Amino acid sequence: MKYGIAIFPSKNLQDKVNSYRKRYDPHYALIAPHITLKEPFEATEEELQDQISYISSVAQNINPFSIMINKVGSFHPVNNAIYLKVNEAEELSSLHDQLYSGPLEHQQPYNFVPHLTLGQKLSDEEHSDVLERLRMIDIEHKERIDRFQLLYQLDNGSWTVYETFRLGKGV
Repeated sequence: MKYGIAIFPSKNLQDKVNSYRKRYDPHYALIAPHITLKEPFEATEEELQDQISYISSVAQNINPFSIMINKVGSFHPVNNAIYLKVNEAEELSSLHDQLYSGPLEHQQPYNFVPHLTLGQKLSDEEHSDVLERLRMIDIEHKERIDRFQLLYQLDNGSWTVYETFRLGKGV
């Protein structure tokens, strides 16, 4: 089965992101707005149990943290994705790095750029037009992150939560 690990932000932020994703992201119906911590990976049921124990210990050792979003970015020319850039927090980077080690270790397909996708798979012309419009929007958002989710992919391609992990000890 295919799994992934992500942070789902507040409903308020998800609603803002979805107002753009409806028009510009073909994956809109497959998963809610999220910050990808670990790209999709395959695991057997047996492997998954070891991985969940490991993920749980990682979560306990990282305290809740704040994220700040204040600009729109793009992965162009690698691909035509447009996103809200999440300013890197030390805890966020540490969480990401730890989720690529131990029983979850495998090659990372890209450098970690924390973000919330607004649009993807756009033509070059559409990408340029949408990016310029979105860069004019005043975006200033800060919120506290205290959990993240292990997800699994359903047969129809959509993603759903398998388990939620709270950050910090004694939570």
